[in-house]
Amino acid sequence: MNKYPIWKYLLILSVLAVAAIYAMPNIYPPDPAVQISGETSGTQISQSTLERAVDSLEPQGIEVIGSDVSEDGVSALIRLADRDHQLAANELIKEALGPGYVVALNLAPTTPQWLRDIGAQPMKLGLDLSGGVHFLLEVDIEAAVADRAEGLASQVRTQLLEEGIRYRTPEITEDNHVRIGFRTDADRSEARTLVLEQNPDLQVATEEEGALYILDLAYSELAIRDFEERALTQNLTSLKNRVNELGVAEPLVQRQGSNRIVVELPGIQDTAEAKRIIGKTANLEFRLEHNPNRSAFYEEFEFMDVTVGLGTARLDRDEILTGELVSDASTSFDESGRPQVNITLSSEGGTLMHRATRDTVGERMAVLFIEYKSRAVEQINEDGEVETILESYSDEKVISLATIQSALGVQFRITGAGSQAEASELALLLRAGALAAPMTFVEERTVGPSLGAENVASGIKSIQIGLGLVVLFMLFYYRVFGLFATVALSANLVLLTAVMSIIGATLTLPGIAGIVLTLGMAVDANVLIFSRIREELKNGAPPQSAIKSGYDLALSTIVDANLTTLIVALILYLIGSGPVQGFAVTLAVGIVTSMFTAILGSRALVNLTIGGRKDLKALWI
Repeated sequence: MNKYPIWKYLLILSVLAVAAIYAMPNIYPPDPAVQISGETSGTQISQSTLERAVDSLEPQGIEVIGSDVSEDGVSALIRLADRDHQLAANELIKEALGPGYVVALNLAPTTPQWLRDIGAQPMKLGLDLSGGVHFLLEVDIEAAVADRAEGLASQVRTQLLEEGIRYRTPEITEDNHVRIGFRTDADRSEARTLVLEQNPDLQVATEEEGALYILDLAYSELAIRDFEERALTQNLTSLKNRVNELGVAEPLVQRQGSNRIVVELPGIQDTAEAKRIIGKTANLEFRLEHNPNRSAFYEEFEFMDVTVGLGTARLDRDEILTGELVSDASTSFDESGRPQVNITLSSEGGTLMHRATRDTVGERMAVLFIEYKSRAVEQINEDGEVETILESYSDEKVISLATIQSALGVQFRITGAGSQAEASELALLLRAGALAAPMTFVEERTVGPSLGAENVASGIKSIQIGLGLVVLFMLFYYRVFGLFATVALSANLVLLTAVMSIIGATLTLPGIAGIVLTLGMAVDANVLIFSRIREELKNGAPPQSAIKSGYDLALSTIVDANLTTLIVALILYLIGSGPVQGFAVTLAVGIVTSMFTAILGSRALVNLTIGGRKDLKALWI
């Protein structure tokens, strides 16, 4: 009675040994560091550049404990001895290297190589523990719908011109209806049939306005909701791609509500630099250079030509397509050894591109880069007081103007980039995707590295106090069995840390609260078992029988209690936001690990020490 087979002891020991190894990286705190990378994806960080950055810190008394360039040469890390010197080092390195480099705060891992070779990594720390920047961006959904209306008007104009149907210039109303006037009812009927063939989801109305026959086009409510959803999803994807490609460590980009996106960049303290990284994700439009023989409508944009210099480019008002329809972009060299960008479009984009370029061979096509920004503007409010508000505006410029050499389709190339670095930057912009709608910063928050360190220290202290109080209670109230529970509780903490590290969960302050709660819930299972053993002893059962009955009879109660808590944790994770999800993850993992240690772990200790002893007359419980 009360003995496990050898294989079960070995299984428990194996699980705990593996857990100890994968939890071990968490005892190696990361070094405060400064990360250096190029402004473009093609910029390489040389050893001399790294040495110049390190040399700029020594005169200011900032101690450097290590520096290295990444294997691919696109970034470098400078490790510092003191976290308080990070901000100062950041500014000094920026000044020493000058333009062309992105310098950001980071945390460099110190995990031994042998642990990294087996995939052991420390838990990721959330923004509240590691420091960094938090942004809340609002997507202008109305602008996305307005852009769709502009696109519809442009498409209808092209269709009517191709079919030779005479019309008045389309008018776009405030509620995003496209109104087109015709001289005859026959022209209007022909146009109505033509438009509905290409856009069956449109709502079409007709009316007369003086001598004009009006065709009123509008998207249905279902189509508008689909546009809005696609705009938010496209913006979310674009932000993720851009942040990931620029190498920001452990970024968080997620949707919040119906029209907002949260971006968290742990380890970065320079808010302006982080906003620059995010703001570089902008909209892209492909337009033809203006030809008076083709269209009377054009717009002028700033253009930097490699040979001519700064100037303006006249482009057709209607775009061919936007960056939404670019599925891939890469760089290579043409026959003359000059850099070029290879573009791959979606099937819809290929159709639109071919239609626009089949009759414009020899003309030039531009890539228009539109960046949405915000600036502070002072205005007088209703009370006569001066207040500062954020005003949104767009910065538009032509980043490429290349000659069309043949009708283009799904795949084509853009030439004329000044250098390989510029070609790489353009490919990066296209590959990361365009914004389907402009966004504005509605909230920004910075968590300093010192505050993050204080939060970590406070969290560890809370776990130590919680664990200490539980241990004292168990030892005082259950004596020897309390010691068994304490060992099992310590094993549970190691197991919980290992699982969190393996699955790559992010630890936040609410997550630490979940660990503290887990400690109490883990020992609760042992309390149920030990209380049941006491009851069996009071009823006159022999010690060995009391131990067996205590574990067997309490099992169903323990499973029921933990299962209901696990269901609650899953619900919290599914419907909660970031902090709530962090709490739910640690709680759910803690429940599973505590079931293992409190039942199997403590039972194994009892079986090894007093299990099977026929001379056992009493229990210290």
